[in-house]
Amino acid sequence: MRTALTELVGVEHPIVQTGMGWVAGPRLVSAAANAGALGILASATMTVPELRAAVREVRSRTDRPFGVNLRADAADARERVRIVVEEGVRVASFALAPSRELIAELKDAGVVVIPSVGARRHAEKVAAWGADAVVVQGGEGGGHTGEVATTVLLPQVVDAVGIPVIAAGGFHDGRGLVAALSYGAAGIAMGTRFLLTSDSPVPDAVKARYLAAGVKDVTVTTAVDGLPHRMLRTEMVAALERAGRVRGLAEAVRRAAGFRRISGLSWTAMIRDGLAMRHGKDLSLSQVLLAANTPMLLRASMVEGRTDLGVMASGQVAGVIEDLPSCEELVTRVMAEAAHVLRTLPPS
Repeated sequence: MRTALTELVGVEHPIVQTGMGWVAGPRLVSAAANAGALGILASATMTVPELRAAVREVRSRTDRPFGVNLRADAADARERVRIVVEEGVRVASFALAPSRELIAELKDAGVVVIPSVGARRHAEKVAAWGADAVVVQGGEGGGHTGEVATTVLLPQVVDAVGIPVIAAGGFHDGRGLVAALSYGAAGIAMGTRFLLTSDSPVPDAVKARYLAAGVKDVTVTTAVDGLPHRMLRTEMVAALERAGRVRGLAEAVRRAAGFRRISGLSWTAMIRDGLAMRHGKDLSLSQVLLAANTPMLLRASMVEGRTDLGVMASGQVAGVIEDLPSCEELVTRVMAEAAHVLRTLPPS
């Protein structure tokens, strides 16, 4: 199946594995790439040296194209961009819109730039700045998300921009791929579905929590960092929602100290990053600290398996996923389902 996405980045199938912190490391990314999808390495939870090492490890595991997800507002964003360029990474993706200058710098180096957006106006902005494609995530998607459903947002963006649009939020099978293509998308991006594969490094007990969840067990909360965040309803989420301002600040400081030890960031840098993530919101000091160290809350679950101490970002689609295929099995299944749907559509 050839689409504008496969032509742009050189992959076999119009499927993207998204860059999930603590999850999308070399093991998952290379498995997705070898399956013919576009694997995206998550760099926000890595130091700069770790990022270079991870890129080289992916390269040692696959000769297929892959990408790196970057935080455009990170203090060391330029260093990370330099690694992407020097290491010959095919795609740079962004959770927040990169500047016009950063897009130009990457494109001049031959890197394909694909920002992720949650609103039509943001898609129009990055398209005008020269982005090569855009990932559009509807409200069903995991992590920080918006209020507009994919089925409403996707056609809006497709009609508004002249670059390939990749649909995200609520996709897990071949039927979804065909639906996205019918809206005019060039492919789909999946996070939770790739998290729930045998190639994902997430502990088995954590995967079991995802598999046991129903659709209504996936909630949107602002208690973690003041921004709408879709995740599984866990003990930690409930505790954060119950916590008062004083208790919330104490917990935020404790977790921020842990993230500081791992990341090597200073308190000043962490607070600066937290303020950068506010996006104009009126957040308390505890929420600013939580915004800066949300990766620690994710790490507790995704790396250490402590679902009682961490949070579990999740798309709503977790409620309908029931198995743990390999990336190869997943991609093959999605494409076979899509082919079947297309064959059985009534003639026009």
